[in-house]
Amino acid sequence: MINRRQFLTRISLASAAAVLSKPAFSYPDQNAIDYVTVETAHGRIRGLRTEGVNIFRGIPYAGKVSGDRRFRRPAALEPWTGVRDALRLGNPAIQPPKQTYGLNEPDPAEDCLFLNVWTPANDNRKRPVMFYNHGGGFSTGSGGSVSQDGANLARFFDVVVVETNHRLGLMGFLFMDDIGGPDYAGSGNNGMLDIADGLAWVNRNISSFGGDPSNVMIFGESGGGAKTSCLYAMPAAAPYFNKASIESGPGVRMTPRDVAAQTTAMLLKELNIDRQNWKKLLDVPVSTLLEMQGKLPSLAARHDSNNKKRGIMESSPGGFSPVVDGVALPAHPFDPVAPEISKNKPLIVGWNEDEFTFFGMMSGDKSIFNADFETLTAKMKPQFAEDTEKIISTYRKTRPEASATDILVAIMSMNMMGLGSLAIAERKASQKGAPVYLYNLGYKSEVLIPGTDYPLGSPHVLDISFKFYNEQPQKDGSAGTSYWAGSRPERFVASRNMAELWTSFARTGKPSAKDVPAWPEYDLEKRGTMRIDSRCTVLNDRYAEELKMWREIGRL
Repeated sequence: MINRRQFLTRISLASAAAVLSKPAFSYPDQNAIDYVTVETAHGRIRGLRTEGVNIFRGIPYAGKVSGDRRFRRPAALEPWTGVRDALRLGNPAIQPPKQTYGLNEPDPAEDCLFLNVWTPANDNRKRPVMFYNHGGGFSTGSGGSVSQDGANLARFFDVVVVETNHRLGLMGFLFMDDIGGPDYAGSGNNGMLDIADGLAWVNRNISSFGGDPSNVMIFGESGGGAKTSCLYAMPAAAPYFNKASIESGPGVRMTPRDVAAQTTAMLLKELNIDRQNWKKLLDVPVSTLLEMQGKLPSLAARHDSNNKKRGIMESSPGGFSPVVDGVALPAHPFDPVAPEISKNKPLIVGWNEDEFTFFGMMSGDKSIFNADFETLTAKMKPQFAEDTEKIISTYRKTRPEASATDILVAIMSMNMMGLGSLAIAERKASQKGAPVYLYNLGYKSEVLIPGTDYPLGSPHVLDISFKFYNEQPQKDGSAGTSYWAGSRPERFVASRNMAELWTSFARTGKPSAKDVPAWPEYDLEKRGTMRIDSRCTVLNDRYAEELKMWREIGRL
């Protein structure tokens, strides 16, 4: 089975695999009909206008983070003269090779603070702004992936979409506060503070792109959901957004300060750098630092006795993710309570019903999808120990017709994404502030997992193309085929439903859509959940008996 550390590794593959689900529309450059120029706070930029959408790529939103700025906050962004082209994606963050999937995307680089904007028009109207945080855990991905292209949201729903590149992995989350002094304050959260800088850029400039700086929604899937969880709790981001959505990436807890300090000590030791000579880190080649980023987790695993006690998005020694430093990230985002700083900001949170099929497929262990009840216990026991039999017996009772693999997928999907999402919903509802809305994406893909006869169902990453309204018939009238979603035409309706729910939430703070029942606020009595499909339904107290069991064994 997949343990917590393997999960964090494979969640970074989600952005890689998501490219297999390319949007069923032409990339804008193929049909560019005009250029459009706009004034920003730092100078004029030129983008493309195509099929009713203006697209600007590779806009710098902060200054350099290389050289003497490595592991520090960015230098000030210098204004430019003339007109700067914003026609090509900017450099992604430093990361392992072949993990970003934008067309014509340049190589990763230290200086990576660029963003992309899709807007119906640069006309000074006040459209809602949807600010997306890309997935790939905290170590891979970019804001330019074709799977999350924002053109259709802008085109069909009259919103402005923004996506950033920001520092990742060791370059974005190495904790230097204890050794670097004031210049390195917040270093363990540089990647998150970069996103906050992107939000500040939006606040200052988005009016020129037809967006409303006072109506900004942050959202993200997988690692992007965890980033959104952090932003929801961060003072640096708080002034710049007023609603959020956390999708298949519940960031309940992040990395404790002492764990982050252990990782820094490990890195110095592996590089044979004395603590007093830490500035030598500024001269270490990027390739060496990337090698260390891949090496440290396996070294730490041998000595990490608390590994099983950590949350999914919480890093172990040797890993790199946001640090609960008491300042940039004052506390764990949703533990023990929802953040007071965002009490009055509406929230959507949820997960896909069959999250685990993606991770099981990526594991390469085909036997997972041909399990029987005799082997089910053996497969689960390394992860759930003495709770294994109680978990299985509960699910066999609540799902009497389910196969052993069905039960395995249900248990693992709930454990990976459901329990954290529910904890967020419950703690947000307990605040008695702005509403929280809970969902499950339930559309079932008929695509079979390679080498098996088991379908993907509602896997991790399925929601990306759905909420971006990138599941559509091709212009020649054919249905096209999306790898994750399959080829059934019902997927177009499900995608429209999800995109309309998300854009209406961005506009008003309350999700709604045509031919979809009213989505109730989540509370601790009815516990209403929206199940999103080609036909959406509201389910009260879903999974009640199963969740009672999860609470009894102390996992919720």
